[in-house]
Order: sequence, then structure tokens, then C-alpha cells
Amino acid sequence: MAGKKKLARLTAKDITGAWTIMPTPSTPDAADWRIAQTVDFDETARIVENLIEAGVNGILSLGTFGECATLTWEEKRDFVATVVDTVRGRVPFFCGTSALNTREVIRQTRELVDIGASGTMLGVPMWVKMDLPTAVQFYRDVAEAVPEAAIAVYANPEAFKFDFPRPFWAEMSKIPQVVTAKYLGIGMLDLDLKLAPNISFLPHEDDYYAAARINPERVTAFWSSGAMCGPATAIMLRDEVEKAKKTGDWTKAKEISDAMRAADSTLFPRGDFAEFSKYNIGLEKARMDAAGWLNAGPCRPPYTLVPEEYLIGAQTSGRAWAALHAKYSLETKRDVLASAARSRKKPGGASDE
Repeated sequence: MAGKKKLARLTAKDITGAWTIMPTPSTPDAADWRIAQTVDFDETARIVENLIEAGVNGILSLGTFGECATLTWEEKRDFVATVVDTVRGRVPFFCGTSALNTREVIRQTRELVDIGASGTMLGVPMWVKMDLPTAVQFYRDVAEAVPEAAIAVYANPEAFKFDFPRPFWAEMSKIPQVVTAKYLGIGMLDLDLKLAPNISFLPHEDDYYAAARINPERVTAFWSSGAMCGPATAIMLRDEVEKAKKTGDWTKAKEISDAMRAADSTLFPRGDFAEFSKYNIGLEKARMDAAGWLNAGPCRPPYTLVPEEYLIGAQTSGRAWAALHAKYSLETKRDVLASAARSRKKPGGASDE
């Protein structure tokens, strides 16, 4: 395990660009409850290295389809160590430490930050439905216990049985360790941005174009699961939104956003996010494996059963994302070649720099 030099805690200003959320690749026998070690560490390292080479700005892991809930502690610890050793400080890395109680969350967060994670992607404990004061106190306690860890609030109402209401975000903005949030939906984004001036919200990639139009200065990053079908589309969206903020021409950014939404259209059974959430892990892993950019592997028990018709929709989505990755990879190569050609044509071969 690489030596872990303690770095300054991340702030909201450090949260920019394309943040990809990755699965925990599994061994071929991972669906068998008898298997003690189910993580494919070689595939983990390969994915992380390829994401960094592609130009992602940050990596999130151990969320729902990262199978945080179905990994043993030993698997989780060794997975994080593999990611940290591969990242080598080149991009920030947040790992999920959601658990059923505060003490366990603190134990895991301390150990994984000590290994070298930048922070935690953290939802509330999900056994008993929480009220607002309890949820706020939970995050206060974790921040007090592990002050060196940056916190990304994992704001998924379906997963955590908590609505993450407006007063919650006002309270989160008072906790210095809370720097970002994995954020679903943008219907209340403008108000949440006002209530939480110290948080950099991460909308989903499908919402990033619209969110950046709402508030170009504050919306500077997004989270992407589609990048696990090939990262070129997410990278292109990031770059085109940044161009649009400078030029005022949002045509290309909207084109990419519309293409992402079209690729996602078959992922959600009957267009229902609540129904998708019942089978999130299996559907996401099926989508990724169908795209072919990585090998997600089988789901870990108990979440191994998914209706066949739902799997077909996920696989169709994966192939659509793979086509987008191929398209935007080619566009990127053409842009690079065109830029190099323009440089060569300058008097004396001077570069653009």
C-alpha cells in the first residue's frame, strides 16, 4: 500500500468537472453467498487508470451500484486501498461509508481516509426513517469525529428514506466538511444553491446542461454513471458546458445532454425511478457490461434477481451509451488533430501556447 501523505481537506471550490461514480467490479462467482472475496482488483485498477487517462476530475465509489451494502468490511477496505494506490493523488477520490449507525460510519470513514481517500460519499443510516434534526446531527457527529474528511452528501431519497428537504441543506452549509452533494433532480436547485452557499452540488449528468443554465457560476461539476459505459461523452459534456459559459452558445452542450437522455430512456422500467431503484444494482451493472468498456461482473447477494424485461432495457441503454462513447471519442481525436494542424501552419511552427 502506498504511503499516504496527509493533504489539505478539499473545499467546494475543488469540486469541478466530471465526477464519475464506479462499480465495485466482481469476480465471476460473486453471486454465490459462500464466496468470501468477490472483488476483482485487477479490473478495479484498470478502470481507475483508464478514467484518469480519459481526463475525469474526480472519482466516487461505494454507492448503491458500487454495492456498499453487500461488501464485507475486508472487501471494502481492500477495494479502497486498490483505488488509492492506482489514483496516486492525481484526482480526488470519495468512497462510500454509509452504514446502519453513526459509530460504524465513523469507524469506516476514519480507516478509509487513513488509507488515503479524500473523503466520504455519505447517506444517512437507513433502518429507521429519520427526521430532520436526527439527520443533521448525524452529519455533525461524523464531521466532528473525522474532521480531516471531506463529505459528499449522498442525497438519494429512495435509498435512504429521507427527503433531504430545504432546511437540511441550510444546516449542511454550516458544516465545513460538507463540500458537495450527489444530487438528484434540479427542480429545487436554485433555492438549494441559495440556502447552501458553501456546497458545490453535483447534479446527474442528464441534468447538468439545464443546471448550468440555471446558475453557471455555482454549477461547476456533475456526477456520471454513464461514464462507466465509456467516459468520452461525460468529458465532452463537461468541456462543451465550459465553452458555452464563455461564448453563450449552448447548442453543442444541449445536443450532448439530449443524447444522454435518449440513451437513458430504456434504463428506467416504465420510466419509473422508484421501480428502477428496486433493481438499481443489477440494472446498472447490466448496462455497463453491455457497453463493454468495463467488466462490472455479477451482483452480490441478495440483489441478484432482476426481471428479464428490465435487463433488456438496461442492456439497450448500455449499447446506446457505447455508441455515444465511440462518437465523441472520434470527435475528440478529430479536434486534437485539427488543433495540431493549425499549430503547424503558424509561421515558424509556433504553437498555440
